[in-house]
Amino acid sequence: MDVLSVQAIQDAGLADWSKLEQALHARFLVGSFADGVGFVQAVGEISAGHDPEVRLTSTFVDLKLLTPDSVYRGTDGTEEVWPSVTQLDIDLARDISALAAARGLKPDPNGIFQVELGLDTHDADEIGPFWATLLTGDAANYEHPDPAGTSWVADPTGRTPNLWFQKTSPHETPRQRFHYDLWMPVALAPARIEAAVAAGGTVTFDEDPSFTVLSDAQGNRACVCTIEGR
Repeated sequence: MDVLSVQAIQDAGLADWSKLEQALHARFLVGSFADGVGFVQAVGEISAGHDPEVRLTSTFVDLKLLTPDSVYRGTDGTEEVWPSVTQLDIDLARDISALAAARGLKPDPNGIFQVELGLDTHDADEIGPFWATLLTGDAANYEHPDPAGTSWVADPTGRTPNLWFQKTSPHETPRQRFHYDLWMPVALAPARIEAAVAAGGTVTFDEDPSFTVLSDAQGNRACVCTIEGR
């Protein structure tokens, strides 16, 4: 299926849904956890293999729709497989909205949002594998430029925000004004630290058992945190 343009998605008139960075997102309010389970089961029955990503709580159900093997066609005739929204997602979104309405579930557009972090760099390839390994445990989750020319780290489990790399000219490393605190189980933290170092990182502080400070090759820092010694 072809990637749909932003205009095509807007023209689809999906009142309950919004496209954020890559995917369609919606939130529906439920009266109880049991109600949410019933709604999710019904969604599963109509998905026909095009399965949404679901977050279920006792007060709402979040849904995310994306076609992982959609095809982006460039103006120069080139083709590239890139996860994005296709007509499959539009059609399923309409069906899910109809299902929610039939159950008396109200959409909550105020609950639709996505947090990303941006990191200025003149060379994303130099530090991308480090951040992918640190945040997700796998350097393969560093994505090279998409059709818009952006590189980023995307966690397939959704437990950490996407981190995208903003192109800059080379410059001295400024004092960092943000950093990741990555909380991990005590038993797993040493292996993640070791892997991040192997992917280009450096341990800059490890004198407190509760956290270890790492930096990438351009001096950007992050902490691996545990409950050890707290």
